[in-house]
Amino acid sequence: MAFSFAEEGREFDLRVEDYLDDKLQTTADLDGLDEILANVETQRTLLQSQLDNAIEELEKARRDSTDRNQWLQEQIQIFNQLQESIDTRLQIAAASDAPDEAITRLQRPMKKLQDVDVAQKYLVLLQDVGKLRADARSHLPQSPKAALEPYTKLKELSFRLRSLPGNESLHLVDHVDNVTKSLWEEMKKTMSAELEAILNKRRWPRVDPHSEMDEAWIACLERLIDLQTPDVLHSSSCVSLLPFDVMTAIFTAEFRFHFMSDKPTSSPQCMGSHCFPWFLSTIEKWEDYFRDNLRHLLAAKFSGTEVSEMLVYMEPSCALVTSMLPVMREKVQSVMVGATKNPAFLSSLISQLMTFDEEIRLRFNYDGGDAENGWFGLTGEVLETHFDDWFKVEREMAMERFEQIIESQDGRKIDYDYASAGKMKPTFAAVRLTELLRTVTGKIEGLRKLKHKIRFLTDIQLDILDGYHDRLRGSLESYQAITSTLGRTLHGVTREQLAALEGTGAFEALCKVIGSSDHVANALAEWSDDEASFFVVLWHDLQARDTQRNKRTSTGSAIEPADISGRVPDTSSKESDESGIFDETMSAYLARRRAAEQLLVNALADSHAKAFRNYVNKVQWTTVGDAAVLDDPTSLSVTPELDEPLRTLQRNLEFLNKALSTAAVLRVWHSALDKLQDLLWNGVLLKHSFTTLGAAQFAHDCDAIFSLVDRYIAGGSGALDSLCEGLRLLNLPTGATDSSSAVDGDAKAATMTLKQASDGAFASNDGARKVLEELGLVALTPVNARYILQRRVENNENIGW
Repeated sequence: MAFSFAEEGREFDLRVEDYLDDKLQTTADLDGLDEILANVETQRTLLQSQLDNAIEELEKARRDSTDRNQWLQEQIQIFNQLQESIDTRLQIAAASDAPDEAITRLQRPMKKLQDVDVAQKYLVLLQDVGKLRADARSHLPQSPKAALEPYTKLKELSFRLRSLPGNESLHLVDHVDNVTKSLWEEMKKTMSAELEAILNKRRWPRVDPHSEMDEAWIACLERLIDLQTPDVLHSSSCVSLLPFDVMTAIFTAEFRFHFMSDKPTSSPQCMGSHCFPWFLSTIEKWEDYFRDNLRHLLAAKFSGTEVSEMLVYMEPSCALVTSMLPVMREKVQSVMVGATKNPAFLSSLISQLMTFDEEIRLRFNYDGGDAENGWFGLTGEVLETHFDDWFKVEREMAMERFEQIIESQDGRKIDYDYASAGKMKPTFAAVRLTELLRTVTGKIEGLRKLKHKIRFLTDIQLDILDGYHDRLRGSLESYQAITSTLGRTLHGVTREQLAALEGTGAFEALCKVIGSSDHVANALAEWSDDEASFFVVLWHDLQARDTQRNKRTSTGSAIEPADISGRVPDTSSKESDESGIFDETMSAYLARRRAAEQLLVNALADSHAKAFRNYVNKVQWTTVGDAAVLDDPTSLSVTPELDEPLRTLQRNLEFLNKALSTAAVLRVWHSALDKLQDLLWNGVLLKHSFTTLGAAQFAHDCDAIFSLVDRYIAGGSGALDSLCEGLRLLNLPTGATDSSSAVDGDAKAATMTLKQASDGAFASNDGARKVLEELGLVALTPVNARYILQRRVENNENIGW
C-alpha cells in the first residue's frame, strides 16, 4: 500500500511539473504567477465542494437503505403473522360444518332468483317476438319490403336460439321457430291473396297466351318477388318463385283432377300416354306468355345478385317448370309404390321417366338451378330409393333375353343378308346381342350417377359380353375336340357331330365364330371411338373420378373398385387417354376371331389335302406324248384326278367369299394357299419326275388352279408365286424348237434351254443366281432351282452335258 502511495505521489509531482513547465516556459510567465495560483485555489475550492456533496449523498443513501431494510423486515413479519392466522382459520373451518350449511340454505333462494331472471328474459323475448310479428303484419300487403325487415330479425333470432347449447329443452325455441314459420306463411298468404284477386278479375287462365299483363298485375307480381327475394338469395337449394306458384295453382289443381283422382287417367299405366304429355304441353303452351311478360321483371330483380347465373330465377319458363314439378313429383312417388311390385311396368315407367326428364331439359333448357351439373331429374330422385329394385328387374330381363338369343333356333345361323358382299356376316345371335346391348344402353343414358352407370356396365353389359364370349370359346373348344384325335379319344364323338362337319360344315362352324366375334368387336370399337357415345362419356367420367381420388389420397395410382377391376383398362395408366372402356373385352373377342381364323386355315388345308390326295399320289408325269401336242398347249385338258380338287377348291372359295369379309378372306386364303403351295411343291414338283409333256401338263393343271383362285380373289394366285416360278423353270424347252412350249409365253424362258439353265445352275451358286435373274425368277433360291431342274427326265438322261 505504501508503494501505491509513493507511486501516486510521484505521478502527482510529474503532473505538477508538467503543468508548471507548460505555464512557466519563459521568464515573462513569472509575472502571471499570482493569477495561476488564484486559478488553482479556485479549482481546489470547487473540487472540495463536490467532494463534500458526494459524501453527504452517500450518507443519505446509507440511511435510506437501512430504513428500507427495516421496513421490509416489518412487512415480512406482518405477512407471516397473517399467514399463520389464515392457516389457523382454515383448520377451524375445515373441522366445522357451518359453510356447507350456509351454502345449502342459500341454494334455494339463489335458484328462485335465477328462475325469476330467466322468466323476465323470457317475457322480454316474447314481447320482442310479438312486436316483430305485429310490425311485419302492419306493412302488408302494401309494402312487402318493409315487412321483410322485422321478419328477417325474427328469423335471425330463431337461428340464434337454435344454435344455443341445450336448446332442445327450451320450449321458447320451438315457439319462436313456429311463430317465424307461421308469420312467413301468413305473409305469403296475404300477398298471394292479393294476386289471386287480380287473377280472378283477369279470369286467369282463360286469357290469350299472346296477350300482355297490365301494370297492376305486374306490380302485384313484383311485390311477391320482393317478399321472397331474401329467401331466394340465401337458400342453398332451388326455390320456386311465389308469383309462379300462385299462377300455376290452377294447373296443379287440374293435374290433380285428371291424374290423382278416381278418373281412368289416374291409372299408373297412363303415366306415359297421358300424364307426361299433359304436363309438357301445358308448360309449352304458357312458356312464351310467361317469358314475354316476366323476363324483364326477373332480370331487374336478380341481375347482379348471387343467383344471376341460375336459369330457374332468370328464365320464366324454367321458373314455371320449377313451380309445376312438385305435383308431378308427388304423382311419380305415389306410382312408384305399386310399380315395384310389377317388374315389367317398373322397367317401362323408369324409361318413360328418363324420357320425360330429358324432354324437360331439352325443351325448356332446364337445369334445376345447377348450371354446372344440370338437373338431377325426377328419375334421379326416384332411383335414390328404388335403384336396387329397378336394377334387379333390368338385369333379369336382360339376362333372360340373352338366354333367348343364345337358345333360339336360328341364333346360330349365319345372317347372310346382314351386309353386302365383301362384308363380314355375323350370326343372328351376334346381331341380336349387340341390339340388346344398345337397348340396355338406351335405358341408362339418362342416369346421372356414375355408380349407377358402372353397375349396369359391369353387372349387365359386361356379363352379357363375357357370357357370349364364353359361348364362342366353347364352340371352338368343341370343334377342336371333334376334329382332333386327342379330343375324340378323351371326349368321344357322335356320328351326327362328324356329319355336321362334312363338306363346308367345318367352315361354317368356324365362320360363325369369326363373323360373330368380329361383329361384336367392331360394335364395341364403334362405341369406344364415338366421342358423343354414352361409353366414351362414361370412360371420361371414370378417368376424372380416379384423378380426383389420386389428388385426395396423394397416391400414385387409382384404386379401382372391385366390380370393374380387371374388366376395364386401368384409368390411372399413362395409356388410359388412348384406351377405351371396352379394350379388354375387344381384345378377348379379337383373340377368338384370330383363333377361329387359324383353325379355318387348318380346316382348309385338311380339306385340300384330302381332295388332292389322288392327284398327288397317283398321277404319272413321265408320259411321252406327241410333240405336236406341245405346239398348242391350250389343247391340253386338265388331269382327271384334278377335277375333284378343283370342285372342292371352288366350293370352299364360294362359301368363304359369301360368309367372310374381303379382308378376312385375304387373310385366311393367303395362309391356306401357302399350305396348298407346300402340298403341290413337296408332293408333286419335288417328288415326281417330269417329261416335257408331263411338265406341260402339270403347268396346265396349275394354271387351272391359279385361274380359279383369281376368279374369286383378285390377285389371289400371288400367294402361289413360288410354285408358279418353279413351273416356269420346270418347263424350260430342251431345244430352240421347243420355245413355243414356254409357260405363259415368257420371252426370257424361250431364249434359254433346259441344258443352258442346268449348266449355269449346277456350276455354282453365282451361276444359278444369274440363271434365275435372266429368267426373272425372284422367289426361287439356287438350291430350289437345282432341285427343280433335277426333276426333268431329259436332264437326268443327259446328265453328262
